[in-house]
Amino acid sequence: MLDGQPFRGSIALTHLHWDHMQGLPFFVAGDRDDAEVTVYLPAQGDRSGHDLLQHAMSPPAFPITPNGLHGRWSFEAIEAGQHQIEGLTVTAAEVRHKGGRTFGYRVSDGTVNVAYLPDHLVIGGIAADLESLIDGADLLLHDAQFVESERSMANAYGHATVGDAIHLAERLNVRALALFHHGPGRTDDQLDEIAAALEAPFPVHVAREGQALTVDAETVVIAPS
Repeated sequence: MLDGQPFRGSIALTHLHWDHMQGLPFFVAGDRDDAEVTVYLPAQGDRSGHDLLQHAMSPPAFPITPNGLHGRWSFEAIEAGQHQIEGLTVTAAEVRHKGGRTFGYRVSDGTVNVAYLPDHLVIGGIAADLESLIDGADLLLHDAQFVESERSMANAYGHATVGDAIHLAERLNVRALALFHHGPGRTDDQLDEIAAALEAPFPVHVAREGQALTVDAETVVIAPS
């Protein structure tokens, strides 16, 4: 929570599907005259970050373009690899997902490492650079949109199942796992059932809106929402 203060910082988008970028113009702390926002997104050809975002955010689909946002906004199209962002090392690697270039990110302060993969088709194996991105992470936030009985839909839409995420985290020595990007039709009761059935040799959390995550070299704590 910014408690009425302007946002001055960076946002890394994994890809440009609507459910991952349409909140930008409704981000109150960023859409104000005293805000300063840098948005990083996967490069695609020679198009600028601004032009890539404008493809999804412009009339007639939306009333303004990125230039219509208040404050100082910049849009950076980046390639896979390491980037220094606000004193953190942010590593981007390509992720298999349907419909446009998609990145996973690893964010490190030199002591703690957090990996973030919201949309990820795991089945069929992953590339070595993506394995390195996940390997040994203190916390992995991973796509868990489907359950095993929905395998055909997971494959069709380029997503993971809950089991995929757990097996991946175990194989790559992740210390703790947070499952998110739940199916939009999933009820709270169904998520509670998923949480009750989880089996893993490390902490697995079914993430909920409003939770705060604290990660240090010893523990991963997810506060109740």
